[in-house]
Amino acid sequence: MLERLIGIDQDITLWLNGLHTAWLEPFWMFMSNIRIWFPAYGAILAVVIWRLGWKKGLAVILSCILTVVLCDQISSHVKETVGRLRPLYTTWMLQNGLHWPLGRYDFYGFFSGHASNSFGFAMCSYLGFRLNDRNHSYKAYGICAFIWAGLMAFSRIMLAAHYFGDILVGTFFGIAVGLLTAGLARGVVRTWLEPATT
Repeated sequence: MLERLIGIDQDITLWLNGLHTAWLEPFWMFMSNIRIWFPAYGAILAVVIWRLGWKKGLAVILSCILTVVLCDQISSHVKETVGRLRPLYTTWMLQNGLHWPLGRYDFYGFFSGHASNSFGFAMCSYLGFRLNDRNHSYKAYGICAFIWAGLMAFSRIMLAAHYFGDILVGTFFGIAVGLLTAGLARGVVRTWLEPATT
């Protein structure tokens, strides 16, 4: 059963990776570069402070930081524990048409830290914005945040860094952590901050 699932995962990864076009490679590399997105993270968190005030905003910011730390550290631990080689280090994948533009990564890829971090941040920050004004859905931000997370996660397949399964597990894990930490932030706000303002 496990071998069958691995085979399906490999086939899906090869099919998705096979959609590559040379002119889009710089875009996928751009999306995959975490450091490029640090200013965007900072800008989003600054808007959180502006919209929620510094007390509630700080609770949301800390929850977002906790989300990224948890996703990153747990992902790294699981990678070393499971020890599943990335597609670009798998001879069978390369022989069957895996497109590998360039770049080196550490050996193990299950599960994707990029996917878990980006979806975790998207979920936590989206729910964080809604702490202050439940009548405002922040739908536009939510759509943009999750599209961005999806593109970042998909870029890892296009760059041969992850299997589809790595991305899928990372996505669900990130969303779960984002929900948890956003819930913690909501609990802090309701317990300690909202009564003080009434």
